[in-house]
Amino acid sequence: MGTFYWPLEVSSPDGSRWETVSALVDTGASHTVLPASMLRRLGVVPFRTVLYRIGDGRRVEREIGETKTRVNGLQATSIVVFGDEDIPPLLGAHTLQGILLVVDPVEERLVPTDALLL
Repeated sequence: MGTFYWPLEVSSPDGSRWETVSALVDTGASHTVLPASMLRRLGVVPFRTVLYRIGDGRRVEREIGETKTRVNGLQATSIVVFGDEDIPPLLGAHTLQGILLVVDPVEERLVPTDALLL
């Protein structure tokens, strides 16, 4: 599957301010990663530090917070990672699942899906 970017809206925790980024859709990333400066500017507060494995096999610690995200007009609360400033924002699996979107790899777009209760 190829990679593509998609608009992601991120809010302050109270929903009063929103910013939009072009995020790399990455279903292999557990959580959405955004520049730490953006999250702090929006008032997102870290509540935990998590150990992540990154693409080259190394493990890194990153702070995580929680805030509202919106994709294609659909909104959910997401866990967000306070990322480095020099990497592109990543739209991760937790956010996609919370908003009930799946990847259409042929058309390189995000499309609604049904929720599952099995």
